[in-house]
Amino acid sequence: MAIPGVTPVYSGKVRELYAIGEDRLLLVASDRVSTFDVVHPTLVPDKGRVLTGLSAFWFARLAGITPNHLLSTSTSDLPGAWRDRAPQLQGRMMLCRRLDMVPFECVVRGYLAGSGWREYQRTGTVCGVRLPAGLREADRLPEPIFTPATKAPDGEHDVNVPFAVMVDTVGRDLAESLRATSLLLYADAASYAAERGVLLADTKFEFGLHDGRPVLADELLTPDSSRYWPAHDWQPGSSPPSLDKQFVRDHVLAAGWDRTPPAPSLPDEVVAATRARYLDVYERLTGESFDAWLARP
Repeated sequence: MAIPGVTPVYSGKVRELYAIGEDRLLLVASDRVSTFDVVHPTLVPDKGRVLTGLSAFWFARLAGITPNHLLSTSTSDLPGAWRDRAPQLQGRMMLCRRLDMVPFECVVRGYLAGSGWREYQRTGTVCGVRLPAGLREADRLPEPIFTPATKAPDGEHDVNVPFAVMVDTVGRDLAESLRATSLLLYADAASYAAERGVLLADTKFEFGLHDGRPVLADELLTPDSSRYWPAHDWQPGSSPPSLDKQFVRDHVLAAGWDRTPPAPSLPDEVVAATRARYLDVYERLTGESFDAWLARP
């Protein structure tokens, strides 16, 4: 979400990043929605606040596994010059440490879905990882797998790469550390979500370096960065209904969009259904009402 009169240091598909001094960033999540790396012209109300609230929840829950970049989500912790923007920022801002970002998305897959399922049908592998024969769409994998991807510039698609490419780029020690940490984060989050009737099919983590040490960054386990399914609707052999933006992907593909810009507008019923899914997964996972998040200072 653009802040009038202030130039972001980076503007992404969903977030703007603003410099707060030399060592902090303000991440502001908009209500934009993108599919296939293209932003749609239609907003989904409260989407940015769901992403922020759920990220804050997971950063706090998983802090015992690895440090993270989040300093505060409270507008009262903003510098004075930003205080008059508090109503715009409430519920959708994260004040964070500035990091040197690792140029890979750390993807963990626990189920066979999406691009992984399509590759498996062709080759029997997912991102080069050989899997047992005879698996069905949405099957739980024998064990979660780590499948890194390059972080492409806006408007381009991320590219799945073998783990060896990550090793060659960032070094074996860091690559193996990020793989191990990502698998631990996924295991904890998937177990917690399952207790609340939600399956975490896959997700992506991002890390940066602070004084040379890995720090968890960006958003965390949101319905933008993860594939969530209601557990009671999961049936291997078919694509389960989603609690994430797969619902929007399915709609635009069914409507005939060929994935090339510009992205189409979304009808009101798709916007409403998407918002409902985001609020649903927020409340299931956090155990609190979305209104409770909005009421925080």
